[in-house]
Amino acid sequence: MRTVWTMGFVATAALSFCFPDFVVFRFTQAAIWAIALVGLVILCGVSGQFSFAQAALYGIGGYTAAILGSQTPLSLYWALALAPLAGYAAGYGLGRIAGGHSLWTQALVSYAFAIAFPQLLRWRLIEQWTGGVQGLYLDSLAPPVGWLTGDRWAFLMTLALLAGGLWLAANLISGRSGRALMAARDHDLAAAAQGIEVVRVRATASGIAGAYLALAGCLSACQFGFVGPTNYNFALSVQMLFGLVVGGMQSLAGAVVGGLFLQFFPDITAGLGKGLSALLYAVLLIAAMVAMPDGVAGAARRLAAGLRRRLRPA
Repeated sequence: MRTVWTMGFVATAALSFCFPDFVVFRFTQAAIWAIALVGLVILCGVSGQFSFAQAALYGIGGYTAAILGSQTPLSLYWALALAPLAGYAAGYGLGRIAGGHSLWTQALVSYAFAIAFPQLLRWRLIEQWTGGVQGLYLDSLAPPVGWLTGDRWAFLMTLALLAGGLWLAANLISGRSGRALMAARDHDLAAAAQGIEVVRVRATASGIAGAYLALAGCLSACQFGFVGPTNYNFALSVQMLFGLVVGGMQSLAGAVVGGLFLQFFPDITAGLGKGLSALLYAVLLIAAMVAMPDGVAGAARRLAAGLRRRLRPA
């Protein structure tokens, strides 16, 4: 499977040179969504937690890039390293607070964080760094060579980061840390009896998810060239949860499917009816969740297993 994934990423990178920049730009955003959803797979699918804070963590990455690019002499590429660190710190702190409580309490704590974050960006004491209600502008990441356009370089870089993020997440899930997370998810008392520090491992999962989300937010800010408080509202958190559920909550392949869904599915519903696009989006989304409770990735896995059973010689 690793060979298949590698061939797929190499083929995708090569095909990007066959499309115009505006198409590549859209697939770059789909890859950014996928990076964010990988973090949610670890947080919600593997560790069994619930969060509405993803928009705030996404915004932390975006503002890290914007502040670094507009108010320091450092290269914007430093944001690719600093944003995940800031996201990990925020996610870990949030996990330490909410990780030992029920899903309802986790939802309430993360909801409060998501609601407070846009207001914090407007706070008078820090608006000189955050830009307040006006937000901040930043330049895109410059290509290292002249023959690459900005959009194509952003896609190749995002694709490489997505591939690396999937590899790290797969190793985490298949290792001892992943087994500890799943044990805490399945039965926290039994996990504690086996010596697993449930709150600590949940906080670590929350921090890792925060790092993925902040990296995605950093890439998105560099792509669009602007960050503002209204960009990171509660609706963004719900939108990411939709992509997670549709793609598959416990599958890394589902994160890629969810990223494509978040980027291109609204275009389909908008084309079906301008005045009813939001209603059609909601109806089709509910139908997809009812028909595929474990997401597109889970449905594809079941279909492949059924085909193997039918083709197996008696």
